[in-house]
Amino acid sequence: MIANTAAYHFAVIDAPQALCDQLQARAEASGLQGTILVAGEGLNLFLAGAPSAIDGFYAELRADARFADMRVKTSFSEHQPFARLKAKVKDEIISFRRDDGQPLDYPRAPAIDPATVQRWLRQGHDDAGKRVVMLDTRNLQEIEYGTFKDALVLPIHKFTDLPEALAPHREALKDSTVVSFCTGGIRCEKAALWMLNDGMDNVLQLDGGILGYFEEVGGEGYEGRCFVFDERVALDAELKPLVDEPLPGPRPSAF
Repeated sequence: MIANTAAYHFAVIDAPQALCDQLQARAEASGLQGTILVAGEGLNLFLAGAPSAIDGFYAELRADARFADMRVKTSFSEHQPFARLKAKVKDEIISFRRDDGQPLDYPRAPAIDPATVQRWLRQGHDDAGKRVVMLDTRNLQEIEYGTFKDALVLPIHKFTDLPEALAPHREALKDSTVVSFCTGGIRCEKAALWMLNDGMDNVLQLDGGILGYFEEVGGEGYEGRCFVFDERVALDAELKPLVDEPLPGPRPSAF
């Protein structure tokens, strides 16, 4: 059994390369595969391996006060969905390139928990009677596998396209409660913060993203699967993978 994890955390990292090297060494020593992204603004992790090794890695990480509150979303598969371990230092752990959407520079935008979103979708409005619009901040490739019923879907191919793509809809959204969402929370955290700073005071972010919603309340109100960036391709509302097969081995040398 393989434990698959997705986790991110915004925190000031003074020496990103040193931390990246440290985490890569720990992951390698634990036999983990996946991706480690480090930036001056924090960490973004997609790691898979034996459950005990995963638990040990995150326990050691959370012992660092900067990451004590890191939330880890976990699902399981029979096979390892990553071919190797990659660790990289980047300018942002998720590229947005908007000064007014940087979580270290502003208080976090208001979040809404999955159970409340589920209740709002079921009753057709928020607790004040306002229309609820689910705003998908992911790209079109991901949305093809599934999204919330009647969600506002934008024609974007990368996250940096979101502000321009949202512009034609802003007037129509004024009288609604807008709930931005993404896979695990990182993109909608930046998106909601940018929208709030750009004058949209009716925006919330779905805490934990789609994967957090699946974990806490299941798939009510969601249609299809959630795309993930590994060989499982997508997860259903029970966090079961669309594909769960052994990865192909290395090709034989031609020499």
